[in-house]
Amino acid sequence: MNCGAFEYTGHAVKRLFERGFRQEDVEEVVRTGEEIARYPDEKPYPCVLVLGYTRFRPVHVVVAFNATDGICQVVTMYEPDPALWSADFKTKHKPKP
Repeated sequence: MNCGAFEYTGHAVKRLFERGFRQEDVEEVVRTGEEIARYPDEKPYPCVLVLGYTRFRPVHVVVAFNATDGICQVVTMYEPDPALWSADFKTKHKPKP
């Protein structure tokens, strides 16, 4: 993702510290990671879910992109749970009925 700058929501800042991520690692995931889902109807800007790895740890980062000014707004980040995601962390398991 081509980000001119990064902003973090209050929620993202809280999760950054709670989950032991470093800001530079999250930003590297956004820049170099793989987009695995799109949320075009999110407000105020469309969002994407990016998968990357930091210090051998898989990371999902939800990012809103403001195309007008090139700012990537980090909404949240988390380590995907292997019980909920496929082995490559790209596909979420469907809930069992």
